[in-house]
Amino acid sequence: MSQLVLAGIDLAAVGLLVFALYFPRHRRRDLAVAYLGVNVGVFAVATSLGTGNVGAGLGLGLFGVLSIIRLRSTELDQHEVAYYFSALALGILGPIAGTSVWVVAALTALVLVVMFIGDHPRLLHRHRRHVMVIDTALIDPVALTAHLEQLLGARVHAANVERIDLVNDTTVVDVRYSRPKARTVRTPVPAGVAR
Repeated sequence: MSQLVLAGIDLAAVGLLVFALYFPRHRRRDLAVAYLGVNVGVFAVATSLGTGNVGAGLGLGLFGVLSIIRLRSTELDQHEVAYYFSALALGILGPIAGTSVWVVAALTALVLVVMFIGDHPRLLHRHRRHVMVIDTALIDPVALTAHLEQLLGARVHAANVERIDLVNDTTVVDVRYSRPKARTVRTPVPAGVAR
């Protein structure tokens, strides 16, 4: 009975992770399918390893190899890596934890709450990162930062030059910046007009 409860907790958790958190925020169908498949596959293998004579260390090693191969096969953004490992952790949590259902439920809720808060659109929403190609070869870091701030209309925190092409007069730069707070402009209400 407890295995069915753990399976239910896992399916509900990965459903929330994928369909309530990840997909509405990032809209990548391919990764939604990957997160579901990784979670259910890890849960199934971890459950079978937990009932067999194979040690949990071998199972965790196999999952480590799987994650390295998967992460090297396509380029993922860091938030996608976080969702990937959350789906992996949710799948392995129940079968390997060896604790009560309530502890598994609490740890599952902890993973979901951390992902909800950590990837919330309002958290650090003014801070951005872009890789830009500038049509000027800028070698001086101060001049580069000033140029980027003028282009972006934002405060540049870091500008990592990836490539400078003096022949084609271009600079490829990885820039991290934050936009200023939007100012609300109040329009005066003419006298005698109700608000």
